[in-house]
Amino acid sequence: MRIAVCCGRAERRFRATCASRLCVTLAPLVVMTRANDSRFTLRRTLLAFIAGFGATLLAHQPIIALLHAMGIAPNAPYGMKPVPPFGVPSVVSLAFWGGLWGIIMIAALYPLRRRPAWWIAALFFGAFLPTLVAWFVAAPLKGQPMAAGWKPAGMAIGLIVNGGWGIGTAVLFRLMNRQQ
Repeated sequence: MRIAVCCGRAERRFRATCASRLCVTLAPLVVMTRANDSRFTLRRTLLAFIAGFGATLLAHQPIIALLHAMGIAPNAPYGMKPVPPFGVPSVVSLAFWGGLWGIIMIAALYPLRRRPAWWIAALFFGAFLPTLVAWFVAAPLKGQPMAAGWKPAGMAIGLIVNGGWGIGTAVLFRLMNRQQ
């Protein structure tokens, strides 16, 4: 039985390939399921979210704990202060955003998954992209100074912690996606 669930232009463009696999249009991605397909599948999207969420709890926050114990980071890890709009603990909110960033990172780096460059790319992606968004988008929205007030120590904390998150996400994704 052949199943093809495609829409509009995607259907015309993928009609030949849809005959042997299920096609689903999701936002900007065309997700195709096939065991040996190099495209990003729905299963991999879920694993990427779990990897990013877990890396926040297992890499990001322990690095903050270490920096806090050394007197470098001002905030303690695993913050339980409720954050708006739902009042969830800040660490849960942070982990949720880590999961979303995990999807973006794994989708962007997926073609490198079998190369040594995977680890370097994960480090740099984690260190720079989430940090730049935190500095120039999230901080102003929260009424905080951009780029940690341009203080080098504060700026370094974001790069170090988020770089560790990137490596943690890559490790967890690799462990969960072992069939590769």
